[in-house]
Amino acid sequence: MRFLPGHQPASDLTYGDVFLVPSRSEVASRFDVDLTTTDGTGTTIPVVVANMTAVSGRRMAETVARRGGIAILPQDIPSGVVADVVASVKSRHTVVETAVVVAPTDTVHTALTLIGKRSHGAAVVVDDGRPVGVVAEADCQGVDRFTQVSEVMTPDPTVVEADVLSGDGGLEAAFDRLHQSRRRFTPVVDAGRLVGVLTRTGALRSSVYAPAVDDQGRLRVGAAVGINGDVRAKAAALLDAGVDVLVVDTAHGHQRRMLDALAAVRSLSPDVPVVAGNVVTAEGTRDLVEAGADVVKVGVGPGAMCTTRMMTAVGRPQFSAVLDCAAEARRLGAHVWADGGVRHPRDVALAIAAGASQVMVGSWFAGTHESPGDLHGDGDGRLYKESFGMASARAVAARTRGGSPFERARKALYEEGISSSRMYLDPQRPGVEDLLDQITSGLRSACTYAGARTLAELAERAVVGVQSAAGYEEGRPLPAGW
Repeated sequence: MRFLPGHQPASDLTYGDVFLVPSRSEVASRFDVDLTTTDGTGTTIPVVVANMTAVSGRRMAETVARRGGIAILPQDIPSGVVADVVASVKSRHTVVETAVVVAPTDTVHTALTLIGKRSHGAAVVVDDGRPVGVVAEADCQGVDRFTQVSEVMTPDPTVVEADVLSGDGGLEAAFDRLHQSRRRFTPVVDAGRLVGVLTRTGALRSSVYAPAVDDQGRLRVGAAVGINGDVRAKAAALLDAGVDVLVVDTAHGHQRRMLDALAAVRSLSPDVPVVAGNVVTAEGTRDLVEAGADVVKVGVGPGAMCTTRMMTAVGRPQFSAVLDCAAEARRLGAHVWADGGVRHPRDVALAIAAGASQVMVGSWFAGTHESPGDLHGDGDGRLYKESFGMASARAVAARTRGGSPFERARKALYEEGISSSRMYLDPQRPGVEDLLDQITSGLRSACTYAGARTLAELAERAVVGVQSAAGYEEGRPLPAGW
């Protein structure tokens, strides 16, 4: 990456301060761009779901991995639960999506509660492992909430055999079948038993994205461990559970406890990438890499749920932090993840241009069907989920639940994050896959403008300029007319 002549910055920059300049390009189509990462994590798009309790869980991990990214499970989840989640994610199909399942005798209330967990908009009614009907939210309107699903479902659904999808042209044939029948959604079966579901959009996505899979062809998932307590034992439990990436995580990564934690993790000789952070300087990056980190997580204070900069004045504008840390990591043969500050697809492209191998996304994904937690409706009928920062009193309480009441209460006096925020679902993009489409589309186009066929080429060829606040505002679309 280089700055436009005359645009060498006199101060640190964040994503809104900069822009990419178009260059001569021989890349004819965005589909000619390869978004595969090279940091050893095995992802085929440079998107990592942040290890936030309100964002990353079983559904999120499975869905994102199917589209080529990876989710990091939070450090405050008990190791036994992490093992269950990892086993669940790795048992899922790489093409067929997991269905929301109800029994014929379940109530409409139960069906409505579960349908919102995924973006399909419907549940499959299953009896003895076989699909006997489909129930959508519209089917449940105007009836008593204790009505049994069997009374409102569409019976005897058309199904697709799982082996058809694995053959040449299988996805296109399944899409055509759904299109011709004017169906958006169909159960997928193997020997008559439910495997999952396929949607028209899902068939299209599976032709564009390559899943992030391990050497056994199973979906990838990562997990985080903190720097306190018996780090070695906690990390060993995560490795035994089969995680594909291990993240050693704390808000201030450039400290002695982090270095000791990395030494403890490295004593296990893990055969998966070890990520550590967070830092914002070349010096911090160097210390973590020399202590054993393969990837360094960069970012202090840019997150939507983070109040660190307002509380402490500590942090650094994210674009400059990524730029400096990535240069040092590259010199040492390591990589960095840009963690936080991403609001738009342009920010992902700028982070990659600055040298990040991947971008970690948190709050942006909180308001989706796949994030943990239940859907709520406000007074205007808009759907939302609750989110909170990982340094907030709410998150600290969860991490310290094993401590004494006195110690927990004392730690709760101090927080550097928002404990509750409503993250509204975008009616146009209510699922995390919708957001991945938006992100990867923008990133692919940015690559074509820069003449880059790979992420490495984008970081090499990108030309960046510095802009005023008015310049940034000029680039924003007008909501409606003049």
